[in-house]
Amino acid sequence: MDIFTLHQGTRPLLVSVPHNGTYVPSDIAQRLTPEAREVPDTDWDMARMYAWVIEAGGSLIVPTHSRYVVDLNRSEDDVSLYPGQNTTGLCPIVRFSGDPVYVEGGEPDETEVRARVERYWRPYHEALKNELARLRDLHGRVVLWEGHSIKAELPFLFEGRLPDLNLGTASGNSCAELTQVRVEAVLAAQDHFDFVVNGRFKGGYITRHYGDPDRGIDALQLEMSQHTYMDEAQREWHPAKAARVQTQIQAMVEAALA
Repeated sequence: MDIFTLHQGTRPLLVSVPHNGTYVPSDIAQRLTPEAREVPDTDWDMARMYAWVIEAGGSLIVPTHSRYVVDLNRSEDDVSLYPGQNTTGLCPIVRFSGDPVYVEGGEPDETEVRARVERYWRPYHEALKNELARLRDLHGRVVLWEGHSIKAELPFLFEGRLPDLNLGTASGNSCAELTQVRVEAVLAAQDHFDFVVNGRFKGGYITRHYGDPDRGIDALQLEMSQHTYMDEAQREWHPAKAARVQTQIQAMVEAALA
Protein backbone atom coordinates (compact mmCIF):
# COMPACT_ATOMS: atom_id res chain seq x y z
CA MET A 1 0.00 0.00 0.00
CA ASP A 2 1.19 3.51 -0.77
CA ILE A 3 2.12 5.56 2.28
CA PHE A 4 0.77 8.74 0.72
CA THR A 5 -0.44 10.30 -2.51
CA LEU A 6 1.03 13.51 -3.84
CA HIS A 7 -0.55 15.63 -6.53
CA GLN A 8 1.98 18.11 -7.86
CA GLY A 9 0.57 21.44 -8.93
CA THR A 10 2.02 24.55 -10.51
CA ARG A 11 0.99 27.31 -8.10
CA PRO A 12 3.12 28.17 -5.04
CA LEU A 13 0.83 26.20 -2.69
CA LEU A 14 1.24 22.88 -0.89
CA VAL A 15 -1.61 21.62 1.28
CA SER A 16 -0.83 18.82 3.74
CA VAL A 17 -3.51 16.86 5.61
CA PRO A 18 -1.36 14.59 7.82
CA HIS A 19 -4.17 13.15 9.94
CA ASN A 20 -6.55 12.20 7.13
CA GLY A 21 -5.36 8.56 6.95
CA THR A 22 -7.39 5.72 8.47
CA TYR A 23 -5.49 2.54 7.57
CA VAL A 24 -3.89 0.50 10.35
CA PRO A 25 -1.81 -2.58 9.40
CA SER A 26 -3.15 -5.82 10.84
CA ASP A 27 -0.14 -6.46 13.10
CA ILE A 28 -0.87 -3.16 14.83
CA ALA A 29 -4.67 -3.27 14.64
CA GLN A 30 -4.87 -6.55 16.53
CA ARG A 31 -3.25 -4.85 19.54
CA LEU A 32 -5.62 -1.85 19.59
CA THR A 33 -8.60 -1.57 21.89
CA PRO A 34 -11.97 -2.07 20.15
CA GLU A 35 -12.63 1.66 20.38
CA ALA A 36 -9.24 2.59 18.93
CA ARG A 37 -9.77 0.28 15.94
CA GLU A 38 -12.42 2.79 14.85
CA VAL A 39 -9.61 5.41 14.64
CA PRO A 40 -11.82 8.07 16.28
CA ASP A 41 -9.08 10.73 16.33
CA THR A 42 -8.93 10.95 12.55
CA ASP A 43 -9.20 14.39 10.92
CA TRP A 44 -12.22 13.16 8.98
CA ASP A 45 -12.56 14.06 5.30
CA MET A 46 -9.78 16.62 5.19
CA ALA A 47 -8.67 15.35 1.78
CA ARG A 48 -12.24 15.90 0.60
CA MET A 49 -12.34 19.33 2.22
CA TYR A 50 -9.24 20.37 0.29
CA ALA A 51 -9.90 18.54 -2.97
CA TRP A 52 -10.48 21.90 -4.67
CA VAL A 53 -6.75 22.63 -4.28
CA ILE A 54 -5.93 20.34 -7.21
CA GLU A 55 -8.32 22.12 -9.56
CA ALA A 56 -6.97 25.44 -8.33
CA GLY A 57 -3.46 24.44 -9.39
CA GLY A 58 -1.96 23.68 -5.99
CA SER A 59 -0.18 20.62 -4.64
CA LEU A 60 -1.88 18.25 -2.19
CA ILE A 61 -0.24 15.51 -0.11
CA VAL A 62 -2.45 12.97 1.65
CA PRO A 63 -1.31 10.02 3.83
CA THR A 64 -3.03 6.65 3.86
CA HIS A 65 -2.17 5.46 7.38
CA SER A 66 -3.78 6.50 10.66
CA ARG A 67 -2.07 8.73 13.18
CA TYR A 68 -2.22 5.69 15.48
CA VAL A 69 0.49 4.13 13.31
CA VAL A 70 2.65 7.24 13.51
CA ASP A 71 1.71 10.89 13.91
CA LEU A 72 3.17 12.74 10.93
CA ASN A 73 2.69 16.05 12.71
CA ARG A 74 5.07 15.20 15.56
CA SER A 75 8.86 15.38 15.52
CA GLU A 76 10.71 12.10 15.21
CA ASP A 77 12.20 12.64 18.68
CA ASP A 78 8.66 13.09 20.08
CA VAL A 79 9.32 16.38 21.86
CA SER A 80 6.02 17.77 23.19
CA LEU A 81 4.49 20.58 21.13
CA TYR A 82 2.63 21.94 24.15
CA PRO A 83 4.70 21.38 27.32
CA GLY A 84 2.61 21.08 30.45
CA GLN A 85 -0.62 20.29 28.57
CA ASN A 86 -2.24 16.97 27.78
CA THR A 87 -1.39 15.84 24.27
CA THR A 88 -0.66 12.69 22.27
CA GLY A 89 2.68 11.52 20.97
CA LEU A 90 4.57 10.28 17.94
CA CYS A 91 3.07 6.78 18.23
CA PRO A 92 0.08 7.61 20.45
CA ILE A 93 -0.74 5.34 23.37
CA VAL A 94 -3.70 7.46 24.54
CA ARG A 95 -6.63 8.78 22.54
CA PHE A 96 -7.96 12.33 22.60
CA SER A 97 -10.40 11.12 25.23
CA GLY A 98 -7.52 10.07 27.49
CA ASP A 99 -8.43 6.39 27.06
CA PRO A 100 -5.80 3.88 25.93
CA VAL A 101 -5.07 3.15 22.27
CA TYR A 102 -3.65 -0.31 22.97
CA VAL A 103 -4.78 -3.28 25.00
CA GLU A 104 -2.62 -3.85 28.05
CA GLY A 105 0.88 -4.86 27.00
CA GLY A 106 0.30 -4.02 23.34
CA GLU A 107 2.10 -0.68 23.24
CA PRO A 108 5.03 -0.35 20.81
CA ASP A 109 8.53 -0.40 22.27
CA GLU A 110 11.25 1.99 21.18
CA THR A 111 12.50 -0.38 18.48
CA GLU A 112 9.05 -0.56 16.93
CA VAL A 113 8.60 3.20 17.15
CA ARG A 114 11.90 3.75 15.30
CA ALA A 115 10.84 1.25 12.64
CA ARG A 116 7.54 3.07 12.11
CA VAL A 117 9.38 6.37 11.77
CA GLU A 118 11.56 4.95 9.01
CA ARG A 119 8.73 3.16 7.21
CA TYR A 120 5.93 5.73 7.43
CA TRP A 121 7.08 9.07 8.85
CA ARG A 122 10.30 9.71 6.95
CA PRO A 123 8.99 9.11 3.40
CA TYR A 124 6.12 11.55 3.99
CA HIS A 125 8.47 14.23 5.23
CA GLU A 126 10.96 13.67 2.43
CA ALA A 127 8.15 14.13 -0.10
CA LEU A 128 6.86 17.22 1.70
CA LYS A 129 10.33 18.77 1.89
CA ASN A 130 11.07 18.05 -1.77
CA GLU A 131 7.75 19.45 -2.96
CA LEU A 132 8.28 22.64 -0.98
CA ALA A 133 11.72 23.00 -2.54
CA ARG A 134 10.33 22.41 -6.05
CA LEU A 135 7.61 25.03 -5.67
CA ARG A 136 9.90 27.57 -4.07
CA ASP A 137 12.41 27.10 -6.89
CA LEU A 138 9.62 27.77 -9.38
CA HIS A 139 8.17 30.82 -7.67
CA GLY A 140 10.64 32.13 -5.10
CA ARG A 141 7.98 31.73 -2.41
CA VAL A 142 5.57 29.00 -1.35
CA VAL A 143 2.65 28.69 1.09
CA LEU A 144 2.46 25.49 3.14
CA TRP A 145 -1.09 25.08 4.45
CA GLU A 146 -1.78 22.44 7.10
CA GLY A 147 -5.39 21.19 7.09
CA HIS A 148 -6.70 19.68 10.34
CA SER A 149 -9.97 19.06 12.14
CA ILE A 150 -10.97 17.97 15.63
CA LYS A 151 -14.05 17.59 17.81
CA ALA A 152 -15.24 20.86 19.28
CA GLU A 153 -15.23 19.50 22.84
CA LEU A 154 -12.42 17.31 24.19
CA PRO A 155 -11.93 17.90 27.93
CA PHE A 156 -8.73 15.83 27.98
CA LEU A 157 -7.08 18.33 25.60
CA PHE A 158 -8.76 21.66 26.30
CA GLU A 159 -11.47 23.32 28.39
CA GLY A 160 -14.84 24.30 26.98
CA ARG A 161 -15.69 24.49 23.28
CA LEU A 162 -13.04 25.06 20.65
CA PRO A 163 -13.68 27.95 18.23
CA ASP A 164 -14.86 26.99 14.75
CA LEU A 165 -11.63 28.01 13.01
CA ASN A 166 -8.25 28.00 14.74
CA LEU A 167 -5.40 29.57 12.79
CA GLY A 168 -1.88 28.77 13.93
CA THR A 169 1.38 30.35 12.82
CA ALA A 170 3.66 29.33 15.72
CA SER A 171 2.87 32.68 17.36
CA GLY A 172 3.79 34.50 14.17
CA ASN A 173 7.10 32.72 13.59
CA SER A 174 6.15 30.33 10.77
CA CYS A 175 4.97 32.88 8.20
CA ALA A 176 5.56 36.47 7.20
CA GLU A 177 3.67 39.03 9.26
CA LEU A 178 1.87 40.36 6.19
CA THR A 179 0.69 36.87 5.26
CA GLN A 180 -0.88 36.38 8.68
CA VAL A 181 -2.44 39.85 8.55
CA ARG A 182 -4.10 39.09 5.21
CA VAL A 183 -5.53 35.77 6.39
CA GLU A 184 -6.74 37.29 9.66
CA ALA A 185 -8.48 40.03 7.68
CA VAL A 186 -10.46 37.41 5.77
CA LEU A 187 -11.54 35.81 9.04
CA ALA A 188 -12.48 39.16 10.56
CA ALA A 189 -14.57 40.11 7.52
CA GLN A 190 -17.02 37.22 8.02
CA ASP A 191 -19.50 36.66 10.82
CA HIS A 192 -20.55 33.03 10.41
CA PHE A 193 -17.61 31.29 12.10
CA ASP A 194 -15.96 32.22 15.37
CA PHE A 195 -12.19 32.00 15.28
CA VAL A 196 -8.95 32.46 17.15
CA VAL A 197 -5.37 33.01 16.02
CA ASN A 198 -2.56 31.21 17.86
CA GLY A 199 -4.86 30.00 20.62
CA ARG A 200 -4.86 26.42 21.92
CA PHE A 201 -3.48 25.19 18.58
CA LYS A 202 -0.57 27.29 17.35
CA GLY A 203 0.62 24.87 14.68
CA GLY A 204 2.12 21.43 14.93
CA TYR A 205 5.54 20.09 14.02
CA ILE A 206 5.08 20.54 10.27
CA THR A 207 4.09 24.19 10.58
CA ARG A 208 6.87 24.96 13.04
CA HIS A 209 9.60 22.93 11.34
CA TYR A 210 9.06 23.91 7.70
CA GLY A 211 7.81 27.45 8.14
CA ASP A 212 10.72 29.74 7.26
CA PRO A 213 9.49 33.11 5.97
CA ASP A 214 13.03 34.47 5.59
CA ARG A 215 13.62 31.72 3.02
CA GLY A 216 10.29 32.13 1.27
CA ILE A 217 8.23 29.43 3.04
CA ASP A 218 5.07 30.65 4.79
CA ALA A 219 3.50 27.87 6.87
CA LEU A 220 0.02 28.13 8.43
CA GLN A 221 -2.18 25.59 10.17
CA LEU A 222 -5.96 25.63 10.23
CA GLU A 223 -7.57 23.46 12.90
CA MET A 224 -11.31 23.27 12.27
CA SER A 225 -14.01 22.16 14.66
CA GLN A 226 -15.62 19.18 12.98
CA HIS A 227 -19.15 20.41 13.57
CA THR A 228 -18.47 23.11 10.95
CA TYR A 229 -18.66 20.56 8.13
CA MET A 230 -20.00 17.25 9.45
CA ASP A 231 -22.27 15.51 11.91
CA GLU A 232 -19.73 14.80 14.66
CA ALA A 233 -21.74 12.04 16.33
CA GLN A 234 -22.31 10.09 13.10
CA ARG A 235 -19.01 11.12 11.47
CA GLU A 236 -20.94 12.03 8.35
CA TRP A 237 -20.11 14.77 5.83
CA HIS A 238 -22.75 17.52 5.75
CA PRO A 239 -22.78 18.98 2.20
CA ALA A 240 -24.29 22.37 3.00
CA LYS A 241 -22.07 22.97 6.02
CA ALA A 242 -19.00 21.75 4.14
CA ALA A 243 -19.65 24.01 1.16
CA ARG A 244 -19.91 27.06 3.42
CA VAL A 245 -16.65 26.41 5.24
CA GLN A 246 -14.86 25.41 2.02
CA THR A 247 -15.65 28.83 0.60
CA GLN A 248 -14.19 30.43 3.71
CA ILE A 249 -11.04 28.32 3.55
CA GLN A 250 -10.52 29.07 -0.13
CA ALA A 251 -10.66 32.79 0.62
CA MET A 252 -8.10 32.37 3.42
CA VAL A 253 -5.72 30.36 1.24
CA GLU A 254 -5.99 32.86 -1.60
CA ALA A 255 -5.22 35.65 0.85
CA ALA A 256 -2.11 33.79 1.97
CA LEU A 257 -1.05 33.45 -1.67
CA ALA A 258 -1.75 37.07 -2.60
